[in-house]
Amino acid sequence: MDIDKEQAIARKGRHISIVIAVTMVIWLGMTLFIGPALGLPGRYALLFDFAALAGFIYAGVNIFQLWRMRQDSQG
Repeated sequence: MDIDKEQAIARKGRHISIVIAVTMVIWLGMTLFIGPALGLPGRYALLFDFAALAGFIYAGVNIFQLWRMRQDSQG
């Protein structure tokens, strides 16, 4: 496998892990702590849920792309 391809796969994997971790932290923080502290109505929790879902879908698409990259590099 080419060294550039290995680095691209590693970079994409790190990107995916950061997206998942940041999405989870922001989602939990907004839903459990910041929203109630600001006195936001419960309907905003649904908005935060949809935003988190969008982040996880984005990560899922990137995981599929990463899987395809690994398949192509193996042969």
